[in-house]
Amino acid sequence: MIYNTQRKKLPMPEYGRGIQEMVDYALTLENREERQRCARTIVSIMGNMFPHLRDVPDFKHKLWDHLAIMADYKLDIDYPYEVTPRKVGGDSKPSPMAYPMKKIRYRHYGALLEALIRKLTEMPEGAEREELTLLVAGQMKRSLGNWNKDAMDDDKVALDLDHYTHGTVHLDRERFHLFSDQYDKAQPGRAPVAYRNVGRKNKRKN
Repeated sequence: MIYNTQRKKLPMPEYGRGIQEMVDYALTLENREERQRCARTIVSIMGNMFPHLRDVPDFKHKLWDHLAIMADYKLDIDYPYEVTPRKVGGDSKPSPMAYPMKKIRYRHYGALLEALIRKLTEMPEGAEREELTLLVAGQMKRSLGNWNKDAMDDDKVALDLDHYTHGTVHLDRERFHLFSDQYDKAQPGRAPVAYRNVGRKNKRKN
C-alpha cells in the first residue's frame, strides 16, 4: 500500500491528487490542440469543485493561474488570461513578524484604550471631551468586567482614569451612572456582564 505521504507533494492540495494527475497527463500530450482541450476540461472540473466561488471577481483567472502552478508553469497552451508569474522564493517561509511589545500600565484595559485616553488629554475642555470621557469610562468598566467581574466599580474607573491622565480628566460620577443605565437599556445583548448597579452597591457598603 502506498500512502499519500510517500507520494509527490501537491502544489495545490485543495484540488486533490486526481486533478494533479490530470494536469500531469496534459503535460505528456504532444499535440497542442489536445493539450488545449485537456486544459479547458481540467479548469472546468476545478471550477465545479467550488461552485460557491463563481461570483468571486477573477474566479476563472485564478483557476487558470492554479492550473499553471500545478503544471509548474510548463504547460505549453494558450492561456485565456495573463498568467500570474511565479513568485521568487515562493517556497521559502516568510520571516517572522516582530511582536509589538508595548508597556501597558493596566493590561486589562489594553493598548488601544490607553491610546484613546491619551487622546482625551490632548482635547480641549468642553462638551466633546466630556462625551468621549463617558464613552472611555464605559469601555474601561466593561474591560474590568471581562477581567474580573468583582472589580467592576465606578470609583475604580474614576481612579484609574485620574492616574492615566495625571488628574487632567475627571469623570462625572452622576452622569456616568446615567450613561451606564442608558447603555444597558439600548444594547442589552452587547454588554458582557450586568454592571449597572455594581458601583452603587459598593457605595452602600461603605
